[in-house]
Amino acid sequence: FKGGDTCEYLLSSGRFLGEKVWQPHSCMMHKYKSSEAKNCLIDKHVVFLGDSRIRQLFYSFIKLINPQVKEEGNKHGNIPFEDKSASIKVDFLWYPEVNGSMRQRIKSWTESSVAKPHIIVAGAATWSIKIHNGSNEALAQYKINITSIAPLLEKLARSSDVYWVLQDPVYEDILSESRKMITNEKIDAYNEAAVRILNSSSRNSKAKVKVFSVSKLIAQETIMKSADGLHLPESSRDTNAMILMNVYCNKIMKPIDGSCCQPQPPLTLIQKLAFCFFSLSIVGYIIISVIHRNNFRKNKSCTDLESGEEKKPAISTPNVSTLEMLLHSFCKLGLIMIYFYLCDRANLFMKENKFYTHSSFFIPIVYILVLGVFYTENTKETKVLNREQTDEWKGWMQLVILIYHISGASTFLPVYMHIRVLVAAYLFQTGYGHFSYFWIKGDFGVYRVCQVLFRLNFLVVVLCIVMDRPYQFYYFVPLVTVWFMIIYATLAIWPQIVQKKANGNCLWHFGLLVKLTCLLTCIYFLSYSQGAFEKIFSFWPLSKCFELNGNVYEWWFRWKLDRYVVFHGMLFAFIYLALQKCQMISEGKGDPLFSSRVSNVLLFISVVSFLIYSVWASSCKNKTECNELHPSVSVVQILAFILIRNIPGYVRSVYSSFFAWFGKISLELFICQYHIWLAADTKGILVLIPGYPMFNVLVSTFIFVCVAHEISQITNDLAQIVVPKDNSTLLKRLLCIAGFFSGLLLFSAMQDQSRH
Repeated sequence: FKGGDTCEYLLSSGRFLGEKVWQPHSCMMHKYKSSEAKNCLIDKHVVFLGDSRIRQLFYSFIKLINPQVKEEGNKHGNIPFEDKSASIKVDFLWYPEVNGSMRQRIKSWTESSVAKPHIIVAGAATWSIKIHNGSNEALAQYKINITSIAPLLEKLARSSDVYWVLQDPVYEDILSESRKMITNEKIDAYNEAAVRILNSSSRNSKAKVKVFSVSKLIAQETIMKSADGLHLPESSRDTNAMILMNVYCNKIMKPIDGSCCQPQPPLTLIQKLAFCFFSLSIVGYIIISVIHRNNFRKNKSCTDLESGEEKKPAISTPNVSTLEMLLHSFCKLGLIMIYFYLCDRANLFMKENKFYTHSSFFIPIVYILVLGVFYTENTKETKVLNREQTDEWKGWMQLVILIYHISGASTFLPVYMHIRVLVAAYLFQTGYGHFSYFWIKGDFGVYRVCQVLFRLNFLVVVLCIVMDRPYQFYYFVPLVTVWFMIIYATLAIWPQIVQKKANGNCLWHFGLLVKLTCLLTCIYFLSYSQGAFEKIFSFWPLSKCFELNGNVYEWWFRWKLDRYVVFHGMLFAFIYLALQKCQMISEGKGDPLFSSRVSNVLLFISVVSFLIYSVWASSCKNKTECNELHPSVSVVQILAFILIRNIPGYVRSVYSSFFAWFGKISLELFICQYHIWLAADTKGILVLIPGYPMFNVLVSTFIFVCVAHEISQITNDLAQIVVPKDNSTLLKRLLCIAGFFSGLLLFSAMQDQSRH
């Protein structure tokens, strides 16, 4: 697709999503709050010049700065507005016709001694049509007048932002008798004249008057709701004011969800170094591949004409094979990272705002559930939360979360609360899985820790470098990383209590419960002591990992939101493994987990608990209050689901291979969606194929899933190379990794200095 100025798209094209949400063509529009508008317009002077329609736009604009403003004052006179706290001046100047008076006012601003407004919004025509009864002579005079004004506007455009607002259509059926001569045919003729004259005049000029034609499109959809047929309804003019704010402020404020009018961010030093590294990897891999291919041809087995036997080719040495695998992995990763950058940093592909409807969320949910049930297979083992089952659980949860993100369902509180349970369930599995491993295996070696940390963090570290984002931005990975280290520390600190030791003496079980109680106490203390929590994570270099927008509040909020669920996962694992050891549960194929009576009672309680939680979550009215209760009650639905899924033997013996496949790459899917499925760091939607929303989602989803799967394989391949089992080799690699991160911190500090 050819490139284009997103400002032009914002000012000239778009469509409605639903009734009130305006979607500009190819880019995302930020919804400015009063504080943001003031920060953008501080010490600025804005002038609206024109008729009653421009006055409407003026009022909508100043309400973005101060929502308390009332539409008072002389309708056919000048109206001043000033916000002294931010030194903002916004004036409406009554010039209902494009005539000599308007020309004189504009000319006065072009004189060097006069302070020029920073933004000028002008437009008029309906009064000329009304006063002169729609005569052709009035149109001819309008053309003459706007031709004389155009050079002055261009001169102003060299130092100010100048916008000419085209005339909106009217709803002729309800126009008053005194306005019947204002027809859409006449308005089109005046608009055509203004566009032709302004465009032809600006061809030879460096500065350009921006034609604000998007209001015409908005009016075509909403003018039927007009009270008098001439003036736009309030929601439409508010949209126009928001577009104006985006055009001017996006390049200043740089909001994440406001891609319109934002220039492409310059490459940082770290990004340039990453580009060089991946380029060298690609070149290196090509060279080695060519050398190997030539060697293969030379050593290719040839048939012995006398004996008819084949000679086996020489086998490559392991060192070359490892190097080739390393370069091959980085080569693929480099190409994938280029795609990431093009999707979410370069202004190459389009981005659009999300728009939530119930159908956009629930229909895909039903669709994937049907697919999941269709791919049902028998499990290899029938234990509670066996590997296939946990992969399946991760898979369907991840697919639901993806649909939640792309549909913008976070605006619907009942859905938000249920998704919070799914995120908590991931953390529950973190507690359950890692506790079970350490308890059963008793392996607290460095190799295990490094393997887990590498697999969790590799992709995120690469994205932090390539996409120039802080580590905390990908909040879920820091969350599971910290919780893994907490689980490890809890169990590894003396006395190390594992299943083998506890089987010999039951007192060790009590000792482990003491450890878990201490952990719960620490969690409780930190959750109610924000100051202590922030002090711990504000120390350098921890602060570099957990700060977002200059503070660690976001990290504290994310940690606090699911603070107990990992502990619940650990406790559940302990109880389950104890029951399993005492042979109090039956895990045979097709057998219920407990006796028939106990199983039925527990199953009934589980279903009721599951439904009660859903009813409570669906009746939530206040997100803050519900978030406060969520850490304590989310475990109810998680445990209910586990029991429903595992008590009946026939349910425990099957799993969905469709969901399990996605579960194996769930972490990669969660992280990759930020940039190559969603856009603008999850705030919008990536548009590869404009104009065809369903086809676009299919294509972008296919690429996204393939990329996530490929990255999963790359991570596994590199984990074997970077984290070897040999302790002495591993120590050397750890020193290299420490050097790498030291260099990264140094370059990051240099970047921060240059930015300031």
